[in-house]
Amino acid sequence: PSKALRAMSQALSTDVLIVGGGIAGLWLHARLRQLGYASLLVENASLGGGQSVKSQGIIHGGAKYALHGALTGASEAIADMPRRWREALSGSGELDLRGVRVLSEAHYLWSPGTLAGNLTSFFASKAVRGRVDQVKGEHLPPALQHPKFKGKVYRLAELVLDVPSLIARLAELAGDSLLAAEQIEPLREQQALVGLRVDGREIRAQRIVLSAGGGNAELLKQLGISQPTQQLRPLHMVLAKGPALKPLYAHCLGGGPKPRVTVTTHPAADGQWVWYLGGDLAEAEGVARDEAEQIKAAQKEMADLLPWVDQAATQWATLRVDRAEPAQSGLVRPDNAFLAEQERLLVGWPTKLALAPDFADRVLAALKRDAIQPGQHAALPELPRPAVATPVWDALLP
Repeated sequence: PSKALRAMSQALSTDVLIVGGGIAGLWLHARLRQLGYASLLVENASLGGGQSVKSQGIIHGGAKYALHGALTGASEAIADMPRRWREALSGSGELDLRGVRVLSEAHYLWSPGTLAGNLTSFFASKAVRGRVDQVKGEHLPPALQHPKFKGKVYRLAELVLDVPSLIARLAELAGDSLLAAEQIEPLREQQALVGLRVDGREIRAQRIVLSAGGGNAELLKQLGISQPTQQLRPLHMVLAKGPALKPLYAHCLGGGPKPRVTVTTHPAADGQWVWYLGGDLAEAEGVARDEAEQIKAAQKEMADLLPWVDQAATQWATLRVDRAEPAQSGLVRPDNAFLAEQERLLVGWPTKLALAPDFADRVLAALKRDAIQPGQHAALPELPRPAVATPVWDALLP
């Protein structure tokens, strides 16, 4: 029989059906499987290929929010994330993430000249007390170890991960319960959503979770559901690759409440280092610039901040990223994972990489509250498996 006919004859059932194989969906999937739930994850492109693979890999502990001088209650939730991730990375946490590459054990704050005034309240704030130490000399990040460097550098208790290795590990934890899909439609009985029809294959589930990032809006439209609404926060990131670049994982402080530029460094397939630049550079003004203007702005910024780095042989590229989040007034960024519920459907956004465990917690709390227990399901047939996303630096800077 044809592939389509074979798929149609395979009606499947599972406890939780997840749509969207970014870090949030994959993390949730692994947690559910570990707790004994049958869980199936559907992805229509590549695993981690949306926002996840475009992330800088920083496991935030909320420190940068304290730059405002005040810490919101919500950032208290994020403060525990570095600990949870570290435990998972050591194999003693809620998931076994041993083998995921840690690029830096710390993220740094770097003030290029005199210490900005807003830092005084920053160091007094609860988020950073006891978690920030000034570093000097050989303890400085390699890119800042230069006689001409005059700034101040503080070490934050936040770590930076190699996201491609994280996606690969979470895909491994998913076993054979991943499904590559092209077409997803609602499966209803007496008007009630009971599952999804995926490429003609009926999949019933006790709960359906949409964790498809920017894809959630389209999925909700297909399901004829208007809430929750999604906002996209556009960023225009910059990538630089060259022999003169040395590792740097830091928020460079400007005068304002946001980092002037946030730099992370990633290994390219050819062994060279790639600087991935976000922060204020990638926001409003950066979004308005075209690629050539944005590269020029980044070159000027890095020449001002690190004049000793020879840019002659550096290759540059830019990447537009839409951060998908629940709609907030004035495009404010949420500080927590978000989850909305409607009967069997749960829709959410982790809002940032570090909050994937928080997103899973919210789904698990909803299952517990509704007394959803692992059920009996037939073993899954062999399913077409989605590919793992290619790192953006290898795709853009060959």
